[in-house]
Amino acid sequence: MEFAAIFALSLLIGALVLLVVVAVSRQKGELSEQNEQKKDTSAPENAAKASSKKQKHQHAPRKEKPQQHTFSHKLLASSLKNHSGNVTCLDFSSNGKYLASCSDDRTIRIWSTKDFLERDHKCLRANVEFDHATLVRFSPDSRAFITWLDNGETIRIYKMIKKDDGTFNFKAAPEDFPQKHKGIVINIGIAETGKFIMSASVDTTIVIWDLKGEALATINTNQMTNSHVAVSPCGRFVASCGFTPDVKVWEVCFAKSGEFKEVARAFDLKGHSAGVYSFDFSNDSRRMVTVSKDGTWKLWDTDVEYKKKQDPYLLRTVPCQVSEGSRIALSPDGRVVAISNGFDIAMYSASTGELEEEFHGVHSEEITDLKFDINNRFLVSSGDRAIRVFHNAVGYRAAIQDMQTMLKKASNDGVRQRLQQQITDAQNALDTVLNATKN
Repeated sequence: MEFAAIFALSLLIGALVLLVVVAVSRQKGELSEQNEQKKDTSAPENAAKASSKKQKHQHAPRKEKPQQHTFSHKLLASSLKNHSGNVTCLDFSSNGKYLASCSDDRTIRIWSTKDFLERDHKCLRANVEFDHATLVRFSPDSRAFITWLDNGETIRIYKMIKKDDGTFNFKAAPEDFPQKHKGIVINIGIAETGKFIMSASVDTTIVIWDLKGEALATINTNQMTNSHVAVSPCGRFVASCGFTPDVKVWEVCFAKSGEFKEVARAFDLKGHSAGVYSFDFSNDSRRMVTVSKDGTWKLWDTDVEYKKKQDPYLLRTVPCQVSEGSRIALSPDGRVVAISNGFDIAMYSASTGELEEEFHGVHSEEITDLKFDINNRFLVSSGDRAIRVFHNAVGYRAAIQDMQTMLKKASNDGVRQRLQQQITDAQNALDTVLNATKN
């Protein structure tokens, strides 16, 4: 009996153990299946996420460097590209050896004009600490230059100290000029006589300074706004234009002893029907050109006795393409007129008014300055980081035509021989330019 009871109890305990084992194994199997299902369902999601990330990475836009503006023309002599910011102002030295440029890259650069036709264009750099220059002008002796500082709102003078190797060191004057202008300054200049410095702002104010920074006189142009102000190459006059359709000209008068006397109204250029954007002088100050919002440029004879109330003579009116901020430049010999219109430049014969050359898309931004060199060989422009240098082929052709006309009228053999030689020299120079552009 006892054995039978023990045997039955053992069978019961074994059955219970077997049931527990079977239950545990089933539970493990169910958990394993659930895990497998989770893996199977999550795998496509992970693959989709990985694929999406890969596609996003593949299709992410690449950051491209801004492309430098390219321009070419048969009369383009060179492009000066050392500035890393936009060039705002250009000026040639009176001796014809140097071109000064300033930029918002906080540098002023001095270029040698003899290198314009070379492959490499070396320049000397003057750094402007904690500021940048918007305007630059050479002194009459080409041994210094003045600048307008944008943040400091003042004039600063730099001396050019020549070194043994022919290059220069640049030394700023100990003190800048005092602040006088309330509006944005649009131009500065130094009289060729060395007697005064001029600064002008958009708010109709012109200040005449001595070379030490003392204000001698202040002029109110009464033109609502000034668009351009400049000192004449002869150093006697200051002219301004703006919202009104005329150009006003003053004489800055000095005593024989050299002391400043007064600023006297000289004459006006009247004839445009809308505001005048810009003007320029010939090198002898006997001719002026103006460009206006009315879509014309005009050539004037300013060699008049204004103290006797003689008015300037209008010589020519020519229709042209203009835009806000158009600039005009007259070659020093008075034979060629250049006008900017946005990104483009047009060159005209001053004697006939005929359109001779057009340059389209010269800069990637609107042209900020336009200048002829003192020897009438080149026209330069600024607008972006590059300075474009053009051959003045129009000037060579105009000079040849003028001398051929003079040759027909000459009666003296010596004069005829001299003119013939000058014609030959000018033709050779033109042929050299045209042959260079072909090559």
